[in-house]
Amino acid sequence: MEEQNNQKQNLYSRSISFDRKKLPNFLISVKLKYVKLGYHYLISNAMYLILIPLLGVSLTHLSTFSINDLIQLHENLKFNFVLMTLCSSLIVFLATLFFMSRPRDVYLIDFACYKPPQELSCTKETFVERSIITKAFTEENILFQKKILERSGLGQKTYFPPSIIRFPPNPCMDEARKEAEEVMFGAIDEALEKTGVKAKDIGILVVNCSLFNPTPSLSAMIVNHYKLRGNVLSYNLGGMGCSAGVISIDLAKQLLQVHPNSYALVVSMENITLNWYMGNNKSMLVSNCLFRMGGAAILLSNKSADRRRAKYQLVHTVRTHKGADDKSYHCAFQEEDDTKIIGVSLSKDLMAVAGEALKTNITTLGPLVLPMSEQLIFFATLIARKIFKMKMKPYIPNFKLAFEHFCIHSGGKAVLDEIEKNLELSEWYMEPSRMTLYRFGNLSSSSLWYELAYSEAKGRIKKGDRTWQIAFGSGFKCNSAVWKALKTINPAKEKNPWIDEIHEFPCSYA
Repeated sequence: MEEQNNQKQNLYSRSISFDRKKLPNFLISVKLKYVKLGYHYLISNAMYLILIPLLGVSLTHLSTFSINDLIQLHENLKFNFVLMTLCSSLIVFLATLFFMSRPRDVYLIDFACYKPPQELSCTKETFVERSIITKAFTEENILFQKKILERSGLGQKTYFPPSIIRFPPNPCMDEARKEAEEVMFGAIDEALEKTGVKAKDIGILVVNCSLFNPTPSLSAMIVNHYKLRGNVLSYNLGGMGCSAGVISIDLAKQLLQVHPNSYALVVSMENITLNWYMGNNKSMLVSNCLFRMGGAAILLSNKSADRRRAKYQLVHTVRTHKGADDKSYHCAFQEEDDTKIIGVSLSKDLMAVAGEALKTNITTLGPLVLPMSEQLIFFATLIARKIFKMKMKPYIPNFKLAFEHFCIHSGGKAVLDEIEKNLELSEWYMEPSRMTLYRFGNLSSSSLWYELAYSEAKGRIKKGDRTWQIAFGSGFKCNSAVWKALKTINPAKEKNPWIDEIHEFPCSYA
């Protein structure tokens, strides 16, 4: 039995190398049903596309009316009570229908990313040293982790919680709660300070943390600490992986549609203390090498008065779930190893599964954001290949025409390499994701906000710019959020984890 396990481990170690695993080429195939889904979203808003030209024609025609024409129209309607009543009722009905069906605008007033203190900084050498001191890992697996670290794209200043970085390690429930409080309260305090919003004014609270779900919940921890009001709508999302940050934004958006004049606080984080794997299953050791300490707090509003001071407006959220497929469902799976130690097992199919989910999400998002010229070429090419069976290369739209900035979940260097290649993005577009991975590591659901903070610190965000946040995680899920900048961000007036050291980036990395 032991010999079989060793053979299995050796086989896995040969196949787990992320640098050799490739995302599926997006040029190979695009499924028509996902394109239809994207166009369904577009057509569902067709009423506005139809009414706007009609309104324009009507206004143009009315502008030609003279005073005498208006007097004559009034005289005719005055003696036709039925017609006047019908016209008035129609106007009231259409106005009511428009305002009732029109979605509320959702604004991002500001956000904050937690930056741990310097004493929690962990170099690669410190990581290996702590791993050796625990005496939990075999010599072979120490070398395996060292090899993964060298290829990971992480730098020398990432952070671990005190329970892991200090000696002796003390991963327990009490330490996990302390880590959660430090990260969440640190980010929330900064977000409230930046926005000037009082805790009692928050009506919606959404917290996501995949692997640490105590009782009372993390959301209850926040309610208790900040003494939020008794009727606050509180939600705690667990087990939803690295893409849960966008899911939380989408949930907050849906709640803001039905609760007028509300503030929504979204908190995204992951907890390392109880999830540092102390076994010798190689598929579970990879997460030790990638995940680090961090979190973000985002304050949203649907108040029209907040538009003047908000940084961004939420334009779209698109969610893709591939969990119906067994291979996708099991590719990132929390379970016990042969010695009953719990860890998250990463399948050798992870890269392929992530690529398929990403491709599906992109195909759905395309019709919502791409200019008509790109959509026509893409759709014509697709019809030619799928319907008329013409042998031609699939056309992948140029998403740089739709977005000025890209925030791609910094899950690992190899993933970013393949996305850069398949979407034909330059180093400039990939810089926020690569530098976040290098400086802070894989921060799970909060990484997208460190990436956006990087672009702000660089002074890249201009009024009207569109930013695409895209993340993927266990389940398997891929989710997107599209934001439009409502103002030009002046880095001199910003406070975020990059400001004090932004002059050091971009930097070279292995």
